[in-house]
Amino acid sequence: MDKATPESLQAAIDRVGNAVDLIRNQPIRAFSHGLGFVPGEFTNWREEALAWHDSCALLDQSHHMVDLFIEGPDTVRLLEHLGVNSFAGFGKDRAKQFVAVNHDGFYIGDAVLFGLDDTSVDLVGRRTVIDWVEFNARGGDWDVTVERDPQSVQRAGRPPKLYRFEVQGPSAGPLVEKLTGQPIPDVKFFGMTTLTIAGRQVRALRHGMAGQVGFELFGPWEEGAEIYEAIRRSGEEFGIKQVGAVAYSTANLESGWIPGPMPAIFTDDNLAAYREWLPATSAGSLGGSLNSPDITDYYVTPHDLGYGRLVKFDHDFVGRDALRARAGEPHRHKVTLVWNADDVARVFSSLWTPGPTYKYFSLPKARYGQFQLDSVLSGGRRAGVSMDCGYVVRDQAVVSLAVVDEEIARPGTEVRVLWGESPRSAKPTVEPHEQIEIRATVESAPLDRFARTKYRTAPQA
Repeated sequence: MDKATPESLQAAIDRVGNAVDLIRNQPIRAFSHGLGFVPGEFTNWREEALAWHDSCALLDQSHHMVDLFIEGPDTVRLLEHLGVNSFAGFGKDRAKQFVAVNHDGFYIGDAVLFGLDDTSVDLVGRRTVIDWVEFNARGGDWDVTVERDPQSVQRAGRPPKLYRFEVQGPSAGPLVEKLTGQPIPDVKFFGMTTLTIAGRQVRALRHGMAGQVGFELFGPWEEGAEIYEAIRRSGEEFGIKQVGAVAYSTANLESGWIPGPMPAIFTDDNLAAYREWLPATSAGSLGGSLNSPDITDYYVTPHDLGYGRLVKFDHDFVGRDALRARAGEPHRHKVTLVWNADDVARVFSSLWTPGPTYKYFSLPKARYGQFQLDSVLSGGRRAGVSMDCGYVVRDQAVVSLAVVDEEIARPGTEVRVLWGESPRSAKPTVEPHEQIEIRATVESAPLDRFARTKYRTAPQA
């Protein structure tokens, strides 16, 4: 292989001999919000994590996600071909959680799709689904142009195209009214509008984080500092807090969004050309106690992740037949696992007491692989997978988001999470340790009652 040509994902799998061995030992650290471009803390992450419940949180999301801008007459047709979502009525000022699967109906990725105009969109999220859409857009017979704006860590010093700020919390509505001099716009969940802030036109997505009222605001990067300062100053009377990367990393644990399911791209002969196109580094890193040599044991479906409500068979799309065939079959359910406090205390105290030492649990987010997959045990067998774990300040609890078998998905059911690796992987984030089974109680996802009953039941545009 030419040294100037990056190794492809397929070549790396062939070299190692197994996709699981490749990603389990990849020396890539877990995905982190901001990646050094957003302060970890402005005050302290405990108070900052309460701000979206008690007052108003201001978050800078300009640096950690990938943007894929698609424009042209075939934009919607391309997205219909790849997305499980319905695109009836989609266009300017509409948004949706875009979900894509492979030909066998297994999840590849999800991202937020912004309708900038009727034939112009911005797809924003982790690279797993961005890569898949870009590959198809560039390699297929689609009348579109695409432009990728990567994470700031990959921009070689160039700033992002867009600023992206979020205001969340019980004071977010009054803050927006003060900023705009207008009543809070009547926009449905995941609807978009345009606001005027500091004399600038600002695109706004009606959003919510952990069940709270809020807006995601974006516009040209060169206007971002002015907009951010206007929000910060106007928010002082509402107790606004700037939220850093550390606190923000825990928000998904409350809202029930799983940020790192394994993308089902390592099998399926239909994806061979895609794996040749992808660089080996795109594979990410695998952490956790789930240890099977079969990569398909790590795959999930949209139904497992709670995205079944988004799957619509009103159009033809990649994976449609497979999803339709299993639509009525049993599937796993997304839940929150609340970890037993005494068992978690044993994990921490093992650092300073005689006896076995358990895998280090980082606070407030304990994920140490880009894909964190820990076995959930019930009745002595694996009955699910825990996918993201950390500490929720308001509930004073260690929790994880998981997909579990239907028979144990009822709130109140006790299960066990196997924490730690055996055998130990070669990742630099994994120190010598012993595994431990941690008791956990099944609860609903989202964990918060308001979020569970109001936030996720609002219809998407």
